[in-house]
Order: sequence, then structure tokens, then C-alpha cells
Amino acid sequence: MSSGKSASIHNYGHGGAGITLSWGSSALAVRETLGMEHREAAVIGSGVMGLTSARLLQDAGWKVTIYTRDMARHTTSNVAGGEWGPYSAHDPDVSSNAFKSQLQFAAKISHHAFTNLGGPDYGIHWTELYTLSDQPFSDSDDQFADLYPYKKDLSPDEHPFPSRYVRSVLTMMVEPATFLRRLTESFLQAGGKFVIRTFDDKTELLSLAEPVIFNCTGLGAGKLFGDEEITPAKGQLVFMPPDPAVDYLTIGGGNSNLYMFSRSDVLLLGGTFKIGDYTTHAEPAETARIVAEHQRIFSGFD
Repeated sequence: MSSGKSASIHNYGHGGAGITLSWGSSALAVRETLGMEHREAAVIGSGVMGLTSARLLQDAGWKVTIYTRDMARHTTSNVAGGEWGPYSAHDPDVSSNAFKSQLQFAAKISHHAFTNLGGPDYGIHWTELYTLSDQPFSDSDDQFADLYPYKKDLSPDEHPFPSRYVRSVLTMMVEPATFLRRLTESFLQAGGKFVIRTFDDKTELLSLAEPVIFNCTGLGAGKLFGDEEITPAKGQLVFMPPDPAVDYLTIGGGNSNLYMFSRSDVLLLGGTFKIGDYTTHAEPAETARIVAEHQRIFSGFD
């Protein structure tokens, strides 16, 4: 590049499956450095993509500085749901076979990484997920089936949910606050450095001393690099006090975007996925709808 940079590597992550695919997406990005003589990189952004990219670079012997406007606890990653599930990362009717193959590779890498980090230290534990549907389940195009060690379709007398079809699978729950905090600690312990800085344009990025840049700014990449294909997807969450008696997760049951994730820090309810919505404020009407639809789902529980 004319700026003197060896490479600018983009690792935006995947909206709706950012934490899920973090290790795998970052592994694909770091793989782009193979054969480079330099061993010093600037990672832009301290969300889950920035932190996992930085840690993998450090493991490969790189000196890494993370430049970020906000520390991890203030990023979008910190308010993610955290259920391990790669299904919302793409539209299978549109994406190419090459992309599907790359996505499957990333999912397997990430699944392996999270499995190895399981336990309270990184905030990762196995839990049961119930998917609720009014339509029969189809496995004909499920490219991730082998990443779920247990799966069972339940008959009506085997569950209390008001849905015609219910599937139970065993998956992982990643608690974002714990996971990001632990990644930050391990990054610093490995000699990493944070620099708080806001970049207004690409020219400022290219002025950094590090010869290799990892762009992990997510939605912010649209402005920095003029990428018009970057599109927001607004999700609204309702945080409630944790309930130790609820030791499972649910997806579906009405609006297709509904989900309930039980974590040690919160009982989280979700129910929106608005493509193209850049707003960040909570909408009271959506909050009321999300709560009401979940009340209907669980109204028959004792």
C-alpha cells in the first residue's frame, strides 16, 4: 500500500452470531498474515472480534496494540445474548457455496475454542436449548448439525410449551461480560496494550506506526472505509433479574425473533431484528411486546 502498510485485514464479524463465530472468524483473518515478515499489528476495536483477533495474533508471536474508542464493557459485544448458535450469520438462499464452506470452517474452529474454554473462568457453560415452532423442523440443509452433541424432537407430553413442535438441543451459553473481561485480562498478561483513540477516517488509521492493521470496528467500518454494504441489524433486549430455577434457553414461540436466555447475571429476553435501523434507543412498545409474548409462552408453567 502507498501508506507503507503491509496489509489492512478486515474482520467485521457476523451480526447476530458475532460471539458464536468470534474465534473462527478471527482465525480466518489471522490466517491472512501467513508469510508476512512483520510481527507487529494494530487491532482497531475492542469488541469480541478485536479481542479474539488480538489473542490469536499474540499466540502466533505478534506484538499487538488495540486502538479503541471504548473498552469492551462499553461495546455492543457486551450486551449480546451469548447463546452459541451460528444460524443467523447468513441467508442460505443467497450465500454462495464457497461462503457456506468458509462459514462451516469458522463455526467448527469457534466451537472447538469455546469447548476448550468451558467453565466459570471464561463464563461458558453447557445448557439445554428449546426451539419452539408451529412448523415441522427440517434437517435437510443443516450444515451445523454435527456441532450439537444432543438433539431430540419432543412430543406434546414431553414439554409444557404452547407450541406444536419443540426441539431440544445441548449447546453452550457464553456470558459476554465474563468472557470479554477474561479476554482483556489475558491480552494484557500476554504483553498487549490498549490505546483509547477515535478515528475519523481511513487516513488516520493508515498513519499508525504498526505495519499491519486489523479492522475490527464492525458497523463503524462503513464510515471508516466507505463500505456501503455494511448494514445494521437492531436487536432490543430486556434484562431481568437472574432466576437460578431457570436453567435452560428458548428460541421462538411466536415472533420468530423471540428468545429467552438464562444467565448467571441476568434473565435476558429478546425479540427484534430490524435490518437497516441505526438507532440505539430502546423502544417502549417493543419492550412491552417482548415481555407480553414471553408471558404467553410461560403462562402455563407451574
